[in-house]
Amino acid sequence: MNTGEPGGGGAVARARAGADAGEGRSPAGPEALDGLELDHVAIALRSFDEVLPLLERLGGVAATPPERVESQGVEVCFVGRVELIRPLAGDNGVARFVERRGAGLHHIAYRAADVGALMKELAARGYRFTSAAPMTGAGGHRIAFMHPKSAGGVLVELVERD
Repeated sequence: MNTGEPGGGGAVARARAGADAGEGRSPAGPEALDGLELDHVAIALRSFDEVLPLLERLGGVAATPPERVESQGVEVCFVGRVELIRPLAGDNGVARFVERRGAGLHHIAYRAADVGALMKELAARGYRFTSAAPMTGAGGHRIAFMHPKSAGGVLVELVERD
């Protein structure tokens, strides 16, 4: 299925070619995110000790030192492209996630050249975000989260690295 937009003939579009019109589609269709590189996947948990030794062994790399991201009320560390994220207090989204669901996959993140510009483009196509503008995330990177209700039920993070 080629929509006439750049990337319209990509694998995602081809995979959806047999779907009924509009069924399971986001407001902009699958083309909006074509070409972005996967940055990381994040696992929310109560304690890094729950899975850190296993991930280090499986990945063959040591975890980064834990970093507090006070603005989001979390502490994070990375093992390769896996981010471990734990709440610092019980009054934020990550704490509520872990309380309701237990440890598990929290979000997927894609690398963007300009998060602010991409937010504007995607918002114009009907996507919603959890904030009106980019925020500062781990490592001082600019980030934004797409609201799961407009991203197929998945929390998607956009990351702008230096």
